[in-house]
Amino acid sequence: MPAEDLNDLAAFLAVARECSFTRAAAKLGVSQSALSQTVRALEARFGVRLLTRTTRSVAPTEAGERLLRTVGPRIEEIQAEIESLSELREKPAGTIRITAGDHAVHSVLWPKLAKFLPNYPDIKVELFIDNGLTDIVAGRYDAGVRFGEQVARDMIAVRIGPDVRFAVVGAKSYFARRPPPLTPHDLVGHNCVGLRLPTSGGLYAWEFEKDGREVRVRVEGQLVFNGVLPIVEAARAGLGLAHVPEDLAEPYLAGGDLVRVLEDWCAPWSGYRLYYPSRRQSSPAFALLVDALRHRGAAN
Repeated sequence: MPAEDLNDLAAFLAVARECSFTRAAAKLGVSQSALSQTVRALEARFGVRLLTRTTRSVAPTEAGERLLRTVGPRIEEIQAEIESLSELREKPAGTIRITAGDHAVHSVLWPKLAKFLPNYPDIKVELFIDNGLTDIVAGRYDAGVRFGEQVARDMIAVRIGPDVRFAVVGAKSYFARRPPPLTPHDLVGHNCVGLRLPTSGGLYAWEFEKDGREVRVRVEGQLVFNGVLPIVEAARAGLGLAHVPEDLAEPYLAGGDLVRVLEDWCAPWSGYRLYYPSRRQSSPAFALLVDALRHRGAAN
């Protein structure tokens, strides 16, 4: 196959996956017009239309879908092998794509990356904030971050953070209007700030444990978010009770902005793990990043 076909196929795959010439051009570092001409030239050589273009969207045709499904993974393998040549370089290099929830990024990944990245200017990290249970293989991510019990057994998992304990909190103004809940079941009568789960589309049921007894409560309220971080602010504003990681609430508990309830029902969760397929070839850049993220605490 001519080299130009390989390059043009890579360009087509970028447009097909992004469903946008604009986003694909930005990702590839070329102009939108040049990318459009490249794809049209590829279609002309193949004698078949690969993309359906409208004023609002771009989508693969049946032929394009076939190329995306069959040729796409092979092009990725070629690109991965080429990138692996960085092992021969003096300095580790490469782009690492990680998907993680907003709390994991805020509390674990960002503090460690802020120390790691300045030492390795040729390593790039792309963080995709997603609170769902993302399929990292289908999404073409190098790794993902989840709580320990959520990681599939066929994945390699590396602990990157301590155990996480959740807290149920509310503002003093909220409790001035309603009595505090004494058991998880009392939450049914409260205005609770919900978390929408991207994977299932449903609302997260708050989880509790005490004396070996596990309780899940499906709460209701006026506000629902698809991320954890804004839930704390909603609670601070007195708009309802929040069920959030303890470290997010601690500064406001210490300052008196929030009040904690049901503390004896909130058992610790297994900490965050960085996980990736066992068949992934570990480049020097990836190995360095994993080591930098590894949790150095007593529990592993």
